[in-house]
Amino acid sequence: MDSKTLIESFAEFKEVKNIDRVTMMSILEDVIRNTIQKKYGSDENFNIIINTDKGDLEIWHNREIVDDEWAEDSFDFDEAKHISLTQAQKIEPDFEIGEEVSEQLYIENFGRRSVLALRQNLQSRLLDLEKDGIFKKYTERVGEIITSEVYQIWKKEILLLDDEGNELILPKDQQIPTDFFKKGDAVRAVALKVEMKNNSPVITLSRTSPTFLERMFEMEVPEVFDGLITIKNIVRVPGERAKVAVESYDDRIDPVGACVGMKGSRIHGIVRELHNENIDVINYTNNIPLYISRALNPAKISSIKIDEVTKRAEVYLKPDQVSLAIGKGGLNIKLASKLTGYEIDVFRDSEGEIDDDDVALEEFSDEIEAWVIAQFKAIGCDTARSVLRHNAEYLANATDLEMETIEEVLSILKSEFE
Repeated sequence: MDSKTLIESFAEFKEVKNIDRVTMMSILEDVIRNTIQKKYGSDENFNIIINTDKGDLEIWHNREIVDDEWAEDSFDFDEAKHISLTQAQKIEPDFEIGEEVSEQLYIENFGRRSVLALRQNLQSRLLDLEKDGIFKKYTERVGEIITSEVYQIWKKEILLLDDEGNELILPKDQQIPTDFFKKGDAVRAVALKVEMKNNSPVITLSRTSPTFLERMFEMEVPEVFDGLITIKNIVRVPGERAKVAVESYDDRIDPVGACVGMKGSRIHGIVRELHNENIDVINYTNNIPLYISRALNPAKISSIKIDEVTKRAEVYLKPDQVSLAIGKGGLNIKLASKLTGYEIDVFRDSEGEIDDDDVALEEFSDEIEAWVIAQFKAIGCDTARSVLRHNAEYLANATDLEMETIEEVLSILKSEFE
């Protein structure tokens, strides 16, 4: 292999792997200098000139001309630094002792074994550079959605290829249980992590991570992508159910409505991608009782007792609401607990049934405004006695009503039973 062939093959690799010119020249020079060091013990007296555009590579060996006798007998004679007068005059007859001679060397002059070692070293350096590039690229893309193609399917994982032919891994435990792929299928997943194993980058994707669902919302809901709506928390059982708490800092934007879209148009795309995973979108609030009440949707709660120290919540519901709160296989209450950060205990509220002497809140519509009644009904208080079971402080925390309004309502309801 001559220098021109070496440069041409290296330039082709540069174009395919998109290596910048400075890096390419630096690698090539390092590899050649390593070869020189192995042959001569030092590369200090060598100049290497590379022109990748023209395919030129020049190696010049600079040495001081010394007396023949000294060159033959002295222990200080160094072939890398010195050249005898006789040898120098073979290059140029006019050379004299003490002058410096520059002799051009060629790749093929290093010998077949050295050339093969040089080529292997070069390929190894290029491969390492490519691996480092992939590792850096995907490290910066962790948390992004990657679209790739299924290349090979194994029992415990799927091998995918991105648009540049890089290998990605989608483990079985990072797949939605109902996922079914065949070779050639396009797969969307989020970049979960990037690791170096055996000096090679391993890029792991995930379709079960909450981050994947968050990125899907960013893709389908412009207000989330633009930051007008913030996703505060996401919990999910992949393929079954998910709860997403959202908040808007603009009072003109309904965060739940914007995420769901007209007739569910926005969320349907996400649901299809997740194989009909049931997604509950709720309004986030710092009001813990109200937050827990929303998290237990579609169940309507009668009352809540919060223990801030143990982070537990006792939720009382009417008998017909208990199964809704718990959900199939306990899924609803499990996700609500994860979403709010409170361990939720559900209790049947036997007093929640309407007694003969109880009165529905709608009967007070002449004295209490409809929107105020709606606030009480939202926390499971449908009757006068169900409201009177709670003190004013609890009702203020559980609803968005002011204390003055709550005290006025309590006064009206109490007068009904006096």
